[in-house]
Amino acid sequence: MRGEIKDENKTPLQNVRILVHSTGYLYYTGGDGTFGILTSETSDSVTITVDGFQTISLRLDTRQYQSIVLKLLAPPPPPPKKALLSATKNFRPEDWRNWTIGSETYSTLLENQFVSSSKFPETGFAMNIDKASYSNIRRLLNMDNTIPPDAVRIEEMLNYFNFDYTSPLNDSVFSTRSYISKCPWNENNQLLYLHICAKKIDYDKVPPANLVFLIDISGSMDLPNRLPLLKSAFGLLVSNLRDIDTVSIVVYGSTVGVWLPPTPGSEKNIITQSIEELYPGGPTPGEAGINAAYRIASNQFIHGGNNRVILATDGDFNVGQSSEEDLEKLIVSHKQRGIYLTCLGVGMGNYKDSKLQVLAERGNGNFAYLDDEKEAEKVLMQEFTQTIYSVADDAYVDVNFDTTMVKNYRLIGFDNKIKYLEDSVSELQGGEIGSGHSLIAIFEISTVENTFPDPEKNLAKVSLHYKLPGDSVENKLTYDCPDVVTEFKQLPASIRFATSIAMFGGVLRNSEFMRKANWNSILEIAKQSQDPQNSLHKEFIELVEKAKKIYPRNWRNKKGAE
Repeated sequence: MRGEIKDENKTPLQNVRILVHSTGYLYYTGGDGTFGILTSETSDSVTITVDGFQTISLRLDTRQYQSIVLKLLAPPPPPPKKALLSATKNFRPEDWRNWTIGSETYSTLLENQFVSSSKFPETGFAMNIDKASYSNIRRLLNMDNTIPPDAVRIEEMLNYFNFDYTSPLNDSVFSTRSYISKCPWNENNQLLYLHICAKKIDYDKVPPANLVFLIDISGSMDLPNRLPLLKSAFGLLVSNLRDIDTVSIVVYGSTVGVWLPPTPGSEKNIITQSIEELYPGGPTPGEAGINAAYRIASNQFIHGGNNRVILATDGDFNVGQSSEEDLEKLIVSHKQRGIYLTCLGVGMGNYKDSKLQVLAERGNGNFAYLDDEKEAEKVLMQEFTQTIYSVADDAYVDVNFDTTMVKNYRLIGFDNKIKYLEDSVSELQGGEIGSGHSLIAIFEISTVENTFPDPEKNLAKVSLHYKLPGDSVENKLTYDCPDVVTEFKQLPASIRFATSIAMFGGVLRNSEFMRKANWNSILEIAKQSQDPQNSLHKEFIELVEKAKKIYPRNWRNKKGAE
């Protein structure tokens, strides 16, 4: 039986389910909406279904090529709003656009500017546990390359270190602390640090997991740092599975389909063997793979459990929908309540960072970049529960500054894409927070003239909004930031080390706001505040020293740096 299936606008429909009644077998249309089904009958009855369209049953004649049209059940949903990482209340699109005039940046990210608190006292940022930027920067520096500014996302660099975890009290989901100190790169300003920690779950008590490994096996993955690295990474993840957990494997490349049907965690040998048997080849039909993975995740859905698709790829989607906008629509159309998405990026050259970032943002998920086996071990073993298990969804923070004390403020990191800022329907979208995550956000502020620190007053009021996993009710926690200024050298070592990381990101981006920061000042703060027992701290210092050698002397002066 041969034919094609289209919608009423004559657009081919892929991944349409075709159930053959005589055999009970299920088939799917390809990327161009066509199908070909072997049968011993001259005609057979089928049922045709696809999400969003009317289901039909009919008899197909093998002697005729079938042209089948499906009707929509309802008008298509409006396009998803662009997800902002940070947003200032009452800022209009034209205000954002004014920031881009005359900009010399070639990046799609626009660095957050100083904002007048008298006009816009309230601002906010989305919480997440994404860490991909730091490991990608490390990969590039280890290859003796300079860093594209768009690859530098300071909030992800800070996330990578999970600083100085403090467990929330009692049954609280989050703990919050704040610090105020002088700004190292601008003596006239201060830094406000917000340190937020999420509760840790008891792994032995969490409900069963329904995990779908969605693995890119296309030809572009045929390099040592791609598919072989992913095989090793997923092997590490499998070692953490419990008997009550279930794993399915969906692949896309030379073939798209279920590589391993749902298998209990007790069958680790079967799961591991299936992973080892993966081989690369063919194009990259990412859209078809995503559809298949969400389909099996839905079929195996565990109510009250941890349902998650783990997408591992170099991001080179070249068949089906492949632009960021198309992928965003795709993931939103398949996003179901309670199904999360973790994106693992690998490779270099055609590594599509922005595409995976969009998928993670819009799919209730998180995003990490694996540059080597050591990083795979960190993400999927040492931080397994943080990566895989969520304790809060749609989490975001509002900060309301006291206008009698704060003149201007600037959020460091959480920079938005220019095209999102210019879109009038863009909105702040909260993120997923994993078990035991520790987040540090930093504001650079200038105080009102002739004011002095007053411990009896609060510099700002913080509101943390979130939903519990699987719940639609929004919860809110509040915290007051006391106007207590601490000498920089008296700050906790973890806060000072975080400052050196933010400075590193600012220098790599050639930030106009960190002209007085340089490699030496970064190294001085980092070395004075490092934990000698922490290998990540040692590695960070080595990366800064490597960047100092890679970048030409006075390279920042070419753009007007001091």
